[in-house]
Amino acid sequence: MRPRAVAAELVGTFALALSAVISVNNPGFPVPAPAMAGLTLGVLVHLLGPVSGCLLNPAVTIAIWSIGKIGAKDAGSFIAAQFAGAGLALALDNALFAVPVPLPVDASAGTGVAEMLGAALLAFTIGAVFMGRIPDRLTGAVIGATLVVGISWAAHGSNGVLNPAVALGIGSFSLPYVWGPVVGALIGAHLSKHVVARAVAV
Repeated sequence: MRPRAVAAELVGTFALALSAVISVNNPGFPVPAPAMAGLTLGVLVHLLGPVSGCLLNPAVTIAIWSIGKIGAKDAGSFIAAQFAGAGLALALDNALFAVPVPLPVDASAGTGVAEMLGAALLAFTIGAVFMGRIPDRLTGAVIGATLVVGISWAAHGSNGVLNPAVALGIGSFSLPYVWGPVVGALIGAHLSKHVVARAVAV
């Protein structure tokens, strides 16, 4: 376990979830929630990427581990830190907003499939970053933009979270918000490994 990397994952996930909390609880907020999430993640990628890889998402962490880009001990400690950071954001949500805006949460398969589609795109891109396909100076912009698109893909059938930890942080936690992103991220990362890596090799 790398303490600095674990701390980076906790702080980064807290910041990402807090951005979502603030935008969700302010319907008139000038920056739409998907854009807020993408901008936040883009900034965090440049700040924390050199420390931990800036995964900030248990589903993506599992996927990146599954393609051999991080070790099992790091993956486990990162996931624990990510949920801890999201839990802190949830606690702050309850402190900042007397009556937090309730989000619709259901356990339908359609919700999980919607989350799966968005998470697959996000993990495909992050996998390409870990394989060195995206120039370092562009990683924040590319990953942030991909999150916005992935949220848009998912939003037709879910709250467009794509992240089990952030789902906890904003009060949108249910089984489809876990299995959907995990399955989608695994698909996306392995597609990236086989498609992007081969393209680079060629």
